[in-house]
Amino acid sequence: MKKIQEFVRLVEHTLARQDFDNDPQELYEPISYILALGGKRLRPALTLAACELFDGDSNEALMPALGIEIFHNFSLVHDDIMDQSEKRRGKPTIHHRWGVNRAILSGDAMLVKAYEYVTKVDSSILPKVLKSFNRTALAICEGQQLDVNFESGTNVKEGDYLEMVRLKTAVLLGCAMQLGALSAKVSSRKADSLYDFGVYAGMAFQVQDDLLDAYGDPDKFGKKVGGDIIQEKNTLLMIYAREENEEKLQALLDAKYDDAEKVEHFRSFFVQCGARKRAEAKRDELLNKALSSLAAAEGNNQEVKSELAEFATWLAHRDR
Repeated sequence: MKKIQEFVRLVEHTLARQDFDNDPQELYEPISYILALGGKRLRPALTLAACELFDGDSNEALMPALGIEIFHNFSLVHDDIMDQSEKRRGKPTIHHRWGVNRAILSGDAMLVKAYEYVTKVDSSILPKVLKSFNRTALAICEGQQLDVNFESGTNVKEGDYLEMVRLKTAVLLGCAMQLGALSAKVSSRKADSLYDFGVYAGMAFQVQDDLLDAYGDPDKFGKKVGGDIIQEKNTLLMIYAREENEEKLQALLDAKYDDAEKVEHFRSFFVQCGARKRAEAKRDELLNKALSSLAAAEGNNQEVKSELAEFATWLAHRDR
């Protein structure tokens, strides 16, 4: 994915040149800190790719692309507070290092900064850009609340879960693509198709994440597998297992196993009851919808179009 990697480097270079060292230092230091921790920078790179897909000037999409990245990191600051996480990308989280109050305030400042960057677009597309970004920001809050609700829910269905994933994770990828398309001054229909591409690709990514958590190679996945099982999270695997054999699932949930035994029993059960096969089929269905949406966008640049299709396929079938 040569072009996308070029865009990643451009985003990284441009982001590093932004000046967040303002006063009061206590407010802005955490912003510089989390942005310097790195990350894949794929969402802003895809904003630039979406613009170039329609033969637009990627420089026109660079500022909103940075806004997408700043917003993503803002959401991580607040997620870490809610999850009480101590590490982010191998380093102390902002609230763990500076306290919850300072983390909340710095996160709020990042949200304002994100809007500041996103609105640095041609005035002719500003209303559409703001509509897309506002819708996305609110959807992510809704998705986060649904995720919290599901932690204690026992009647979560496939549709409920997929809607939560769409809101919490996938819409930001869709927005990143849509802002890039709008920067190229394409029709709303084409920009909406690219939004759908991003959303479906993001949902396929999350389903694959569920599968990797249960069946991934720890050396490649980068963390111990089975965490969702140990926490008894309502992943798609757990939802399908409940639909296929609720009595057996409940027996496994009630059993007294150590963590390693619990993971192995559930992994076997997910295969035996068909939950794993169903999750893999749903992942591939979402990927196919993403690729169909990409085709419907009718992008001009075949090189970028091929890379976006390759990227979506990688998201859905990655092993890490």
